[in-house]
Amino acid sequence: MSRRIGSVLLVIVLAAACGPVPAAARPSVAAAANLNFALTEIAAQFARDRGTPVEVVFGASGALTRQIHDGAPFELFLAADEEFPRQLAAAGLTRDDGVVYATGRLALFAPKGSPLTVDPQLDGLARLVSSGGVTRFAIANPEVAPYGQAAEAVLRKRGLWDAIRSQLVLGDTIAQAAQFATTGNAVGGLVAYSLVLAPGFAERGTYAVIPDADHQPLRQRMVLLKHAGDTATRFYAYLQGDAARAILRKHGYGVAN
Repeated sequence: MSRRIGSVLLVIVLAAACGPVPAAARPSVAAAANLNFALTEIAAQFARDRGTPVEVVFGASGALTRQIHDGAPFELFLAADEEFPRQLAAAGLTRDDGVVYATGRLALFAPKGSPLTVDPQLDGLARLVSSGGVTRFAIANPEVAPYGQAAEAVLRKRGLWDAIRSQLVLGDTIAQAAQFATTGNAVGGLVAYSLVLAPGFAERGTYAVIPDADHQPLRQRMVLLKHAGDTATRFYAYLQGDAARAILRKHGYGVAN
């Protein structure tokens, strides 16, 4: 049985580069946790460019989707997949079907001192599993996090899922899984490439990017919710522009030209 550690962690970021703005005037944006660093930077740039801050709440896509179904006052939702936005559209909670704004990547990460040899095909992980050397291995919870679903698919493809399942520690978000993967209690984990590229993260260990063919594409879709206001609508458009796409590329995402 997998061990599920921690509770849902929502990190609120205020892009307040333009000065104080009443909280009621800031649109609330829900975003998948893999976007923590990239979207924080984009939101800050948007505030500088357009003079309007936004409030961003990060969490697991599945958990955020449930909150939106339950009436959470988000105006824009950036998911880690396409399925959760489609569920909201089918329920009549969005303006339309939205757009794919980025494609994510998975990476295998091992902290310094780990016995895990890192490689894209997970051969080192397979050897460590066979020798009984895996104590804990971190992924996001596949029930709520698309990056967790992708990690499960990779482990299944490499024939490791059944052997490693009892050693898994599941983060409620991919950001939490990344935190687990950097600790001495885990030999490593499958985490978002965008988080590995965050300042100071890569220096904590070694990593290898997983081939796209090993899992379903992590096509990340965003949708405006029915009650989205003008600022959220402008931010939605800004996310499709050159400045935002350049930041997404810098953080390891694939984006349309």
